[in-house]
Amino acid sequence: MTTAQQSDSVSIIPAPRPFRGEVTPPGSKSETNRFLVLAALSEGRTRLESPLRADDTNRFIDALRASGTPVTEGSSWIELEGSRRLAGGSSVTLGDGGTPTRFMIALATLARKPVIIDGSARMRERPVAEGIDMLRALGAQIEYVEAAGRLPVRVGGGKLPRGGALEVGRTASSQFVSAALLLAPRLERGVDLFVRSDSLTSPSYVELTIHALMKWGVPVQVQRDGAGKLTRITVPPTDLRASSMSVEVDASSAAYFLAAAAIVPDARVLIRGLPRLSKQPDVACLAALVSMGASESSSAAGIGVEGTSTWRGIDIDASRWPDGALCLAAIASIAKGTTRIRGLETLKVKESDRVHVMAEELARTGCGIESTDHSITIHPDRARASPVLIDPRGDHRVAMSFAVLGLARPGISIANPTCVSKSYPAFWRDLHQLTGCVS
Repeated sequence: MTTAQQSDSVSIIPAPRPFRGEVTPPGSKSETNRFLVLAALSEGRTRLESPLRADDTNRFIDALRASGTPVTEGSSWIELEGSRRLAGGSSVTLGDGGTPTRFMIALATLARKPVIIDGSARMRERPVAEGIDMLRALGAQIEYVEAAGRLPVRVGGGKLPRGGALEVGRTASSQFVSAALLLAPRLERGVDLFVRSDSLTSPSYVELTIHALMKWGVPVQVQRDGAGKLTRITVPPTDLRASSMSVEVDASSAAYFLAAAAIVPDARVLIRGLPRLSKQPDVACLAALVSMGASESSSAAGIGVEGTSTWRGIDIDASRWPDGALCLAAIASIAKGTTRIRGLETLKVKESDRVHVMAEELARTGCGIESTDHSITIHPDRARASPVLIDPRGDHRVAMSFAVLGLARPGISIANPTCVSKSYPAFWRDLHQLTGCVS
């Protein structure tokens, strides 16, 4: 706990009464990152309305600018002057951002001059070898600068990748799969991706990539098996043109406010601008909260929930929305009955080893915890509510998850609160405006 004890912290006060209100979270991180790739590869000036402006996306924008893509920024929009290839000749660092790092590696395979791509100490620990092998199979030139299989890497500056057929099985992350598909329209042969296992890793995020390509006008062809699982994705060479896109509000960020209302009896929140049928995976948190006892109060304006006094445990597969599962695990600690959350194998290689961190910190709140590499089981213990300082290990989603728990469980404080700037710089302000419970 040394790091946590030396950091500033925020304390959460249990909600003394039901709160009601609306929240408009920032733009979707997933959509923003995908649209940035497509904008950089599209000839002409693309305008993105309401993109996420946070550490991850800001670093990605800085990397694109350093590599030759002009970017103009307004208060609620950005414009990028794209081209068929990056100029390159740059050295960029994308911090803890897994998606921006992997997307930037793919983009740099088209650079005229080499681009050196690096990340934080944690990002250097996270896997890139599978994805780099994938891009090399498409003809990309990528070299490890220091250790094989790890950042930093030197990318591009030579022969262009041509694309072609690609076989993909279970991987540590789906982000390179998405990166290859986003790159495909600019490759001579496109990408014809075959799934050689039961299913892709995090298929819901690959579906989001397919949706982004189609919104851009790319004629993606998709084949599925009888159960609806992706078996083949074909992205042909396509003449990408500049566009104007509006980014949805972030479903992952919305999940914390939905959960906040769900655990406070008679509280109600509406997430304005987030459609119930959004393609973002973490929209599934809504159904999970309802299954635990909350009431849905969605409308044409957005999705919403109303809180309950009969909060109950569930057994659920969160493999399609693993990020949202962290908040679910936190609030399961005050449910009536045990909760088991499965399908969490990708969380080991995120900003922290998320299942391990959640297990440790939930145990410190007094819960009984059982965890594996792919699941966590929470046995609530309401009898022990002594004060606890949560160490999120610099992970924004861990910090926000325990902040929500603090609305119903006394004594929660969060160390290193600024880590939320990775995806939601205004989180503490918005949580306080809704609940009045952030000290």
